[in-house]
Amino acid sequence: MTKRQPILCVVGPTGVGKSEQSIEIALRYGGEVVSADSMQIYRGMDIGTAKLQPSEMRGVPHHLLDIADPAEKFTVAEWKRQADQVIGEICARGRLPVVCGGTGLYIRALLDDLDFSQTPEDQTLRARLERRAKQEGVRALYDELCARDPERAARIHPNDRKRIVRALEVTIARGTAMSADYEWAPRQGRYDALVIGITMPREALYQRIDRRVEQMWRLGLVDEVKRLLECGVPVDGTAMQAIGYKEVVAYLSGAVSEEEAIRIIQQNTRRFAKRQWSWFRRDPRVRWFAKGPDGQFPADEIARLWTCVEAFLQDIGWSTANRSSTCRMESES
Repeated sequence: MTKRQPILCVVGPTGVGKSEQSIEIALRYGGEVVSADSMQIYRGMDIGTAKLQPSEMRGVPHHLLDIADPAEKFTVAEWKRQADQVIGEICARGRLPVVCGGTGLYIRALLDDLDFSQTPEDQTLRARLERRAKQEGVRALYDELCARDPERAARIHPNDRKRIVRALEVTIARGTAMSADYEWAPRQGRYDALVIGITMPREALYQRIDRRVEQMWRLGLVDEVKRLLECGVPVDGTAMQAIGYKEVVAYLSGAVSEEEAIRIIQQNTRRFAKRQWSWFRRDPRVRWFAKGPDGQFPADEIARLWTCVEAFLQDIGWSTANRSSTCRMESES
């Protein structure tokens, strides 16, 4: 029997500090970070996706950032293909893959080795649904999705046209609910995985989110969106439907004021964090560790996290020789 490759996943809601903790793990155990963020894959989308600057990576190699043009279509199937390849290369170097991100389907694709070849794409049906969304309104399609697949509808915002259309497309084309693919009983995937979930008091996280949105605005989010539009990124494309970007487009068109745009981004980001919590809470494989209201782990909690990681690495026979390689690289940089 072939030995499964190890991965350590760090998940949780946006703004909770997944990137920083992933770097700490990589530094301690000789790892490389694999991004599992469906918007950080796009080049030129840096401020609004809170993409780390090279100096913030502390010498740790990061993968699957800036791998797609924001004007192109990029599927979860393509991300998984590239992630599997990158993880294999990291393991071949004797390093630990640390998968970091809040895109639940990306994480699940790795953990359960999901096969997307059976997920139909019907361009004619999709175009018809898009026309209906324009003529009847997105809410009409959302109501239909609620009737056809209430479980999937509960995980989609009523105004998220792209995901509503896709869910209806799959449900109608396949004849079964899209949520049928979301059975949470753990499956035997191709990886030996430890999944660490980071959480913190909700109100404290919401305050962090609000401050981060204000900082993004100050750092030049509006100019970033202007550059993307000038480069031909379509307003109705997947990239421009990301939180922070679609609201800036509305601001640039004069539909909302600057204050209103910031408020809506904050509100939509908080709602997104809530959906991420709900998604990951459903997965029994996630081992949760709680930060305090100040955004730091209490001493006993961070000790528990490191003990959990040590036990996992010991169970899979991770060589202690691998652990110092990234630390040496950090000290030499």
